[in-house]
Amino acid sequence: MKEDRTQDNHSSTADQTLPILSKAYKMLSAYGQATGTMICVHDHNYLPIPEMFDEINTERNICLYCTKCRKGKEVKTLRDLTETFCNDMHINAIKTAQQHGGFHIYTCDMGFIFWTSPIYKEGRFVGALLGTGFLCVDKEETIKRLCALDAGDISADEIRRRIDTFPQIDMEKAKALAEILLLYAESLSTGSEDYHETLRRRVEQQANLSAYIEELKIQYPKGTLPPGYPLDKERMLLACLRRGDNETGKKILNEILAILLFSNPDHFKSIQFRAIELVVLLSRADINPGSAEKTMLETNNYYLKRIQEAQTIEELIDVLHITVDRMAGQIFSFQGIRHASALRKAERFIWENYTRKISLQKIAEASGLSAPYFSTIFKDEMGENLSSYLNRLRVEKASRMLLETDLSLSEIAGSCGFEDQSWFSKIFKSYTGMSPGKYRGQGGGMVQEISENNLSADYKTIIAK
Repeated sequence: MKEDRTQDNHSSTADQTLPILSKAYKMLSAYGQATGTMICVHDHNYLPIPEMFDEINTERNICLYCTKCRKGKEVKTLRDLTETFCNDMHINAIKTAQQHGGFHIYTCDMGFIFWTSPIYKEGRFVGALLGTGFLCVDKEETIKRLCALDAGDISADEIRRRIDTFPQIDMEKAKALAEILLLYAESLSTGSEDYHETLRRRVEQQANLSAYIEELKIQYPKGTLPPGYPLDKERMLLACLRRGDNETGKKILNEILAILLFSNPDHFKSIQFRAIELVVLLSRADINPGSAEKTMLETNNYYLKRIQEAQTIEELIDVLHITVDRMAGQIFSFQGIRHASALRKAERFIWENYTRKISLQKIAEASGLSAPYFSTIFKDEMGENLSSYLNRLRVEKASRMLLETDLSLSEIAGSCGFEDQSWFSKIFKSYTGMSPGKYRGQGGGMVQEISENNLSADYKTIIAK
């Protein structure tokens, strides 16, 4: 029968502990001695490993002393360690660090400061490191708090003697100690990639998306029709990446993802299909003359496969961010294009004015080139002529208005820069394969929702608030 780790017999041997945690125990002795920190290694069940029992069952362990003050109970066994007053606090702190992939600093009611970092093996949580041994409040305040407890036969002098052995530190020093402990945790963790960094990146992505989703809730309150797929933002994303503005491109990607999450809160597959479509769109875009097409194809296929194999919304969003980031420098950049500066100016002017009638002459003036020369270099270096570029922008704007507004076809035509409704219908059909009226009647080219719910509890909470 498997031995219960919390039994009174705490003389368990190291072979009952994962090697990675035994290694952590050996590595951290120098850290503890150099910094004055008391260290504890916890396993995946949030229990201290047996090898550390004698080291943590000392006067330096304030949690044991606090328990004695509260309950008048001495810690003699491994089971007793799990029954300290502070045990739940430490478990919750480890879970917080585990979720975020970094260190977590926290304090107890008595004014002691703690920090913890998780350890992973092949992406699986296997344990955590926990440090303490310092006060973050005035000693007199801690003594006062402990004396206020039911201390039994523990005198105020004894409490003062014990607390005087703990130095005070400020938050900056505590953060530095926590960062060093995190470095140990990261060096101990194993896997195909830095899992700590992955988790931290995903937490940041979630925070960014949460902000955009809150904006959408204001724009589209409950009971109103949610926004359709933002084709215009998709085009803006491509434009940003083409001109090397990756930072703005990432923000637009987050806006697209926020709309997908907001409009499809219970349909993971719908979001996944849209992510695949976006990567395919990137794949079909013009490749710079210096790019190797075979290498690009292999890269695109690799990321498409990762998106298809994604199991959670966090993983899907992370892969899509990585995909866009890494493909951007290879595909969408004016770097190396002879007339990069002129094209950037022209593209900015187009994006600010394409919803009204604009001429080649005006665009050329914005670029600083003559109209005939600009027309030639635009087609050579952008891969399509100017009229095609403008029409596509206008069709994408119109397609969104058809789905999201009740405006008439003539009003939409005028709002998108088309000369009249007849010309609008002709151009729209050439790009979409259907008339504007039919497009509106059929709900556009939206992906049908699939009843599969892979949204995590975190994203569900963000959307439902």
